[in-house]
Amino acid sequence: MKPRLQSTDKVVLTVAPTGGLHGKEANAALPEQPEDIIDAFAECYEAGATIAHIHVRDKEGRTSCDPVIYGEVIAGIKERCPDMITQVGNGIGIRREGDGRWTGFTQAERMALLDLDPAPDMLTVNAGTFHFQHKDAEFLFDNSKAWNREFITGCRERGIINELEVYDVSHILNMMQLRDEGILTDPMHFSFVLGINGGVAAEPKYLLTMLEAIPENSNWQIVSVGRSQLPLTTMAVAMGGNMRTGFEDTVFYARGELAESNRQLVERAGRIINELGREVADIDYARAMLHHKPNDPMGRAASA
Repeated sequence: MKPRLQSTDKVVLTVAPTGGLHGKEANAALPEQPEDIIDAFAECYEAGATIAHIHVRDKEGRTSCDPVIYGEVIAGIKERCPDMITQVGNGIGIRREGDGRWTGFTQAERMALLDLDPAPDMLTVNAGTFHFQHKDAEFLFDNSKAWNREFITGCRERGIINELEVYDVSHILNMMQLRDEGILTDPMHFSFVLGINGGVAAEPKYLLTMLEAIPENSNWQIVSVGRSQLPLTTMAVAMGGNMRTGFEDTVFYARGELAESNRQLVERAGRIINELGREVADIDYARAMLHHKPNDPMGRAASA
């Protein structure tokens, strides 16, 4: 199989410092409050990360869909590192209900991300419905084609670019159908999410299968969690893909050794990229790859 090389040398580096699942119980250094999240992004931007993948928490450290908190974080990133590409995760995360059950966020809460102020440069798309499981959380993660048509159309109307998170090969086919319908346009930007219970396992053979399924002119990266994160993202860089790291994906630096910061993980990613004969892409390259115009200081990047 021929790797789908996006570039002979450039690697766009994404950092995800705060996810929607685990918190400080996993690593006390995980940033939860807006000022801490903004600080983490600023440090990682200095270290070479150009895409800021955003989740937020409330004052108690619980995963939140509050547009005010999102707005504070996005505005803070634009102030501290104006060129950094802001990307909000559409899945948001999980939360505990009053009866103790862990559930996902509603489709209405997720659709409301379209109207964040300031608007992010990117919103992710969860490309298919599946049975999500994480510790005590177990629920149907509903991402129908009809719902994604509405969400993606709303993004296009607002000049927001999409990253397509695919947990199975069928999810790639879902997105290609939407492309054929004119809902999505090339180039498509994929994240292969491996190792989430309910999706494909974190194994190289599934990376190869998913890579074979995407269009030749697509951009791609790996999102993998825990012990598989480092080997699979390294494999992706060796095969021409982009790279993502951060506490959302792994709270460890090495076996049994907690990471000290998100910056530590970004700096290691940069060294891996260089050792494999490639280089960390600058912001101009990243925006060109995603078909962004230069950043709009009013808070929204217009698509080219």
